[in-house]
Amino acid sequence: MSTMAVGFDYSAGSRVAAQWALRHAREGDDVVLVHAVGLREHDHDADPLAELEAEATSLAESAGLARSRVRAHVDNGDACSVMLRCADAPISASVLVVGTRGHSAHAGLLLGSVSLEVAEHSRVPVVIVPAPSE
Repeated sequence: MSTMAVGFDYSAGSRVAAQWALRHAREGDDVVLVHAVGLREHDHDADPLAELEAEATSLAESAGLARSRVRAHVDNGDACSVMLRCADAPISASVLVVGTRGHSAHAGLLLGSVSLEVAEHSRVPVVIVPAPSE
């Protein structure tokens, strides 16, 4: 049994990454949607964990997976740091999954700064799921 941690910021790219992870989860694998809460998000009254739990429920149902196999995790910090910490307890992810942003031919812009930085610094395998072409 392994765990895939998926960076999730409600963007189209993060939804594609989550859907990829849910499709590729083997029997017994868990998928954890991970949302980084930055300083600006603390100003809102919304409960980020409750919102992410609702997304996890919706995505699990769409993928035909038991809800117990899809978890939600909210952590303070920048997106890259939060994703890199997912390799450690309590998540102990064996794979990090991130989406892409941008449409430039320049690799740094095509991948997006978070996906590029996660790929450069992760000590576990990273899957970068390309956004669908528009």
